Amino acid sequence: MRVPRFLRAVVLALALLGLLTVVASRARAAPPRPNIVVLLADDVGFSDIGCYGGEIHTPNLDALAAGGLRFTQFYNTSRCCPSRTSLLTGLYAHQAGIGHMTDDFSPMLSDGYVRDLNEHCVTIGQVLHAAGYGTYAVGKWHVTKEIAPDAADKHNWPLHRGFDRYYGTIMGAGSFFDPALLCRGDKAISPFTDAEYQPPAGQPYYYTDAIGDQACRFIREHDEQSPGKPFFLYVAFTAAHWPMQALPEDIAKYKGVYDAGYEPIRRARFEREKKLGLIDPSWDLSPQFGQWDKVADKAWEARGMEVYAAMLDRMDQNIGRIVQTLRDGKQLDNTLLLYLQDNGGNYEATGRDPKENLRRTDHATLPQQPATMIQTQMRPKQTRDGWPVLDGHNVLPGPADTYLAYGKSWANVSNTPFREYKHFVHEGGIATPLIAHWPAGISRKGELERQPGHLIDLMATCVDLAGAAYPKQVDGHDIYPMEGTSLRPAFDGQPLASRSLFWEHEGNRAMRQGDWKLVAKYPAGKWELYNIAADRTEMHDLSASESARLASMVRDWEAWAKRCQVLPWPWKPQYGQPAGAGEKR
Repeated sequence: MRVPRFLRAVVLALALLGLLTVVASRARAAPPRPNIVVLLADDVGFSDIGCYGGEIHTPNLDALAAGGLRFTQFYNTSRCCPSRTSLLTGLYAHQAGIGHMTDDFSPMLSDGYVRDLNEHCVTIGQVLHAAGYGTYAVGKWHVTKEIAPDAADKHNWPLHRGFDRYYGTIMGAGSFFDPALLCRGDKAISPFTDAEYQPPAGQPYYYTDAIGDQACRFIREHDEQSPGKPFFLYVAFTAAHWPMQALPEDIAKYKGVYDAGYEPIRRARFEREKKLGLIDPSWDLSPQFGQWDKVADKAWEARGMEVYAAMLDRMDQNIGRIVQTLRDGKQLDNTLLLYLQDNGGNYEATGRDPKENLRRTDHATLPQQPATMIQTQMRPKQTRDGWPVLDGHNVLPGPADTYLAYGKSWANVSNTPFREYKHFVHEGGIATPLIAHWPAGISRKGELERQPGHLIDLMATCVDLAGAAYPKQVDGHDIYPMEGTSLRPAFDGQPLASRSLFWEHEGNRAMRQGDWKLVAKYPAGKWELYNIAADRTEMHDLSASESARLASMVRDWEAWAKRCQVLPWPWKPQYGQPAGAGEKR
């Protein structure tokens, strides 16, 4: 039967109207360009925060996780400078010039190891600033070798890398009560004479609080000065990098929590991780490092972990204040908050075994330093009021006149259930939480996202969500293409593009391809191979039984290493050569 022409026209019109209605509905449902806040913690293990299995009080991070996504297989690069480089540029760190560290003690080679951001990379700040975002950075920078307060060349300082405003420390560590090379913009300042910020009356200056306060200030003032304009805020806390320094009221919360030693805490975390669904119950727990019954001074050893926990507790309090500031300004709904960590727990023994174990005297023994002095020492010799800064076993960590790390055994607890630590590219060194919270853009609440991701993905995600154009050239210099992929599909429960991920740091090297991981420790270390789906704790090396897969992945890693300026490397022996004198570098 023929359908009259007018009926066909009506049906077509109705279908078109329905399609337009759906399109309009979807357009209305899509949020405008979001604010983006990246929250980065320093030297923190996979299992430390509450929503990833830890006993440390992190209710604000836990709330973000409950209202968003937790990634179970997200990765950093295993060390401070390279992780910050990859996060900011979307490149592997060697491509951007920081294949190792930025300090004078780091080896320097052309291309991948120049200890400074090179001219072939741009930061998220640069790309989003060009896209119309307000851009702000607070906290630890650590991606330039030019760290002198009066440095003539500051082209890699935040204001010259795309950020409108900056408050923080250019170098990598220092006292929490008197930070080294504290800056506002390009100018080095003393925290005790900063006209723009002082802590509340009766409270000491504490860097974690100052980072939180300045982040909140930048958000409020952006809302006042640029209403309706989106912003990007990079908040790089130094908690819980050594020295273990915290406020007394926070330390008191954890008194006695760690008195039973390493294994009970580690076992409890392992069980919580399984219960939370973060790890497969069939995986073996990697070996415990350290024997509590052989620790001579248990009170001193437990105190290190108490202070570490207090530092993270304080960081979480400040994250809560940042979230509340967004809520107060009616910005929280359309703000993507991303929390992650720059490497695993740190096994470095800073201050734990000095040549001299000095004792604190009953009075200050050194001349007072002027409040106007610019602190440039990573490890100050004294406090401003004349107390010598001490380390070793005769002082308990925590106060401003102490400078100690929490040690390898507690770092092993932080990295539960994985092997190894900061510096290394077994899972303990590179596995990080990633919490993604965006009420207007992520409908999945309290879910786990099991797809692997990497710091290089943050640039691609920001470019995607901001509708920004990633440049091919800047000032006549070719810019390397982004290495990462946008996480937006994962936010929506969709698959990410298939790709391999790569690592190298100090001759430690790895590759992740699907469920398989290739990894080696030290420049002359042999390659190991693991099925991560079945054995993410890397307890069962399959390199012998999967020799063909091993050879194929080694070839892929070598091709990446040559393309991304990893090889030749500055370590001894050179890649592919047998161990010579046995030095790591």
